[in-house]
Amino acid sequence: MIKNYRITNKSFWKGRVDNPNDTASLRWHQVIEVFNLNIPNETKINKSKKNFCFIGFECNEGVIRNLGREGTEKAPDYLRKELANLSWNDELNINLYDAGNIFCANNDLEEAQYNLSEAVIKVLFLGMFPIVLGGGHDIAFGNYRGVDGFIEKQQSKKKLGIINFDAHFDLRPYKSTKGSSGTMFLQIADLCKKENKPFAYYCIGIQTYANTKRLFETAKELNVKFELAKDIKEHNLTDIKSNINDFIAENDYIYMTVCSDVFSSAYAPGVSAPQPFGLMPEISLELIKHVAASNKVISFDIAEISPRFDEDNRTAKLGAIIIYAIINTLAGNKI
Repeated sequence: MIKNYRITNKSFWKGRVDNPNDTASLRWHQVIEVFNLNIPNETKINKSKKNFCFIGFECNEGVIRNLGREGTEKAPDYLRKELANLSWNDELNINLYDAGNIFCANNDLEEAQYNLSEAVIKVLFLGMFPIVLGGGHDIAFGNYRGVDGFIEKQQSKKKLGIINFDAHFDLRPYKSTKGSSGTMFLQIADLCKKENKPFAYYCIGIQTYANTKRLFETAKELNVKFELAKDIKEHNLTDIKSNINDFIAENDYIYMTVCSDVFSSAYAPGVSAPQPFGLMPEISLELIKHVAASNKVISFDIAEISPRFDEDNRTAKLGAIIIYAIINTLAGNKI
């Protein structure tokens, strides 16, 4: 049984109803199925279709430890409200499910991350694609460990690479097992070293003013590949896509994660660390869809959305559109 877990209140999945009898007028809130991950047998899953499953991560502890702006624990249900009104394409050969939320109890981030990893493993073994809704970016340690655990349980030696869209490396030092929303990828690197596995990490959108010289040195020591935000322009997307292709080719699976502070604060004000010179959504989305189209992505999450700072719900709307695009891309739809 997964601990510190609650199923989703179906009331979060509500929205406009144009014509309930017209399948061409449906929206996501009319087709999604909520289920209990601790008793999954109650839900019939059609494995002949592509099944996508949302898992929320109600956690603010990693952001607090990282001295960021608090509020990310409310993001999962906040995102659901934006996802609810997205248009449903009846021709897609997919199903949408919601497996509820993992919550952080007693400020125990490490337990929450472990519980998230167990939830991700369960979702993967159910034949579903996990889409994890954060929460601080410490979500990445739990999601990665879930995917890695799933691969291990299959007794597979396949290589798992990380593609992170982020303004920060998140390679900060940490004490013992106590991490934060700024340490996850160093924790993963240390875990890989301990387990004699390759650490493959590619970070897209790095801001030079937001990462110390020591962090760049750490990235170099760990052979981290990265793209500076200032170098990501429309005219050189072909070169960047080529770099992405090279990284993807080196790995059997890709875990993709998006920290919402990678975007310009004009489009994503509701984040822990706003970036006035962040990436433009159109360019970012093209690269995100390019990764998704590789057919190697095994899990995805979006993190660092903080509702209390999100003017006009701009960040949540952007996050919902990114999720919409990823699902459509993975389903082979050109929308």
